[in-house]
Amino acid sequence: MYTIYVKFECLDNKREAFINKVKDTGILDAIRQEDGCIKYDYYLSEKDSNELLLVEQWESKEHQQKHISEPHMASLREFKDNYIKSTSLREIQLL
Repeated sequence: MYTIYVKFECLDNKREAFINKVKDTGILDAIRQEDGCIKYDYYLSEKDSNELLLVEQWESKEHQQKHISEPHMASLREFKDNYIKSTSLREIQLL
């Protein structure tokens, strides 16, 4: 299993709008239906209203790499900068 933790620093008061945009455009559903996707969930920080954590779990790193080249991910990248200030990630691969 391959897991990625993605921490987003959202622009002020844009966190919920970003999540809603990802859901309303159908991108979230499309990702969750991708081959190899085990989990793709957002978590809100109760301490920092601009922090958002994404937990991605995939059957393999290859599945996740294929995921980032999907057309719906290109769509997400087109609007991401309107909501997100910075992104950092941590990868964990379990054998």
